[in-house]
Amino acid sequence: MFAGAGAIALAALAVTLPQAYASDDQSAPQVTAETLQDGQDMLWDEARMPGTAWSVNPETNQIEVLADSTIDQQEWNQLQSTVDSMGDNVATLKRTSGEFQLFVAGGDAIFADGARCSLGFNVTTSDGAPAFLTAGHCGVAFDQWSDSQGGAPIATVSQATFPGDGDFSLVTYDDPATQAPSTVNTDQGEVAITGAGEAQEGMQVFRMGSTTGLHDGTVTGLNATVTYPEGTVTGLIQTDVCAEPGDSGGSLFTQDGQAIGLTSGGSGDCTNGGETFFQPVTTALAATGATIGG
Repeated sequence: MFAGAGAIALAALAVTLPQAYASDDQSAPQVTAETLQDGQDMLWDEARMPGTAWSVNPETNQIEVLADSTIDQQEWNQLQSTVDSMGDNVATLKRTSGEFQLFVAGGDAIFADGARCSLGFNVTTSDGAPAFLTAGHCGVAFDQWSDSQGGAPIATVSQATFPGDGDFSLVTYDDPATQAPSTVNTDQGEVAITGAGEAQEGMQVFRMGSTTGLHDGTVTGLNATVTYPEGTVTGLIQTDVCAEPGDSGGSLFTQDGQAIGLTSGGSGDCTNGGETFFQPVTTALAATGATIGG
């Protein structure tokens, strides 16, 4: 992330994207947007607990509720009761393997006082200074970050949001002359980032993190709400891309160089798979006033 750009095609990782169309089943009753919102409000009020997540799947037009391995039988019953009370075809509940967690242990690795995260995307602040985006839970934990373990700090957190309406940090390089091109370092070379884009259901995406490197998958849900042990975060992107501790803050992007998200957390690992949630880059840019691309 600190060197010159050189785009790669990632053609070897290309896969066929699934179709993201509405169901052709006309026999099922149509669930209204108001009903879906009421259902999410009900989950927030009655069934929000660490180890849960939910989002609306546009393809099925249902709320998909996930419960991780820490949810005990009593909590499961509470979740099931809440889902059932919404009525038929409004929501589904399923168990997911592993435990929802923030992927901190630590694009490129960044370090702070024994912790490790991943740099997401280099950006330019509203006043023209070089900076980068990473996870908010990394930024609220430590003010200064280095590009080497035990090294001197090179950047200082100027804005951080977590938990609540997002999981993102803007970290400004201490040296205003730092060269910070809009690229992502991957296992196969560098990808030039041309701008920020919105996630779409079924979109093929690639994730780069300092622990597990480059992995790909698809977007499976939008506007997800996740309750970690550290707090609830709203407005996230849900995917089937794997991640592990240390990948927090890392880059989610498309094959054509659109910045999509920053790694927040999830369950599972890159051996068995799982769900991973991402902070939308467009939301982070709008909140911080930073720009990306070029």
